[in-house]
Amino acid sequence: MIYLKSSDEIALMRRAGRLAADALAFVLDAVKPGVTTAYLDAVAEEFIRNRGGKPAFKGYHGYPASICTSRNETVVHGIPSAADVVEEGDIVSIDLGVERDGFFGDIAWSILVGEGSEGARRLLSVARESLFRGIEEAVPGNHLFDIGAAIQEFVEAKGYNVVRQFVGHGIGRAMHEDPQVPNFGRRGTGVLLKEGMTLAIEPMVNEGGHEVVVLGDGWTVKTADGSLSAHFEHTVAITADGPEILTWNERFL
Repeated sequence: MIYLKSSDEIALMRRAGRLAADALAFVLDAVKPGVTTAYLDAVAEEFIRNRGGKPAFKGYHGYPASICTSRNETVVHGIPSAADVVEEGDIVSIDLGVERDGFFGDIAWSILVGEGSEGARRLLSVARESLFRGIEEAVPGNHLFDIGAAIQEFVEAKGYNVVRQFVGHGIGRAMHEDPQVPNFGRRGTGVLLKEGMTLAIEPMVNEGGHEVVVLGDGWTVKTADGSLSAHFEHTVAITADGPEILTWNERFL
């Protein structure tokens, strides 16, 4: 079932989303060669809790950490570890969720550590732009797959591929609500988008093929061919005036 949010509920989601975005910006400032992803996880949890929120990922279906830290060929759901050390030239993707006042905000961003390669920079640019292409379609009267089609069309035209096995989702009083939000699809299909819907739109873009594999820990997702990947996400409300990014921080525009 898809839940339509009232203006009061969206206001609460805006508070949760803003905290999530501020926390992510703070964590990304701590990303540098030599730091461990376990350290980044601790930084995130402290920031969120000190500001009245709760890390939404910690304990979710048994997930052991407050954030997901995915480097290079890891697509999503990388588990922070004291043995996982950030290196110069890495792509580092941080996925972070917050619960506050009974509502959730979910955001992810990928950055380069240092200069990185030209190929990595181009991948990040395309993946980031694809997120905003998808968000532009989140308006009343459009269909759900208009979002995914916009992402897929842009990404594939640039020579990359979107992951099919993992998708975006509705969000609100639960971290994951209906509907699922694929990053691919055919325009004019899927449920009708309505005012009050709130969606986590999150393209995962691979430099190589779209196929992925899940490691034995049950969480970590990597590209099947070992190619680089990037992940970007915003929580968005569909309003009469167009899409509103609820995970707002000027760094992520």
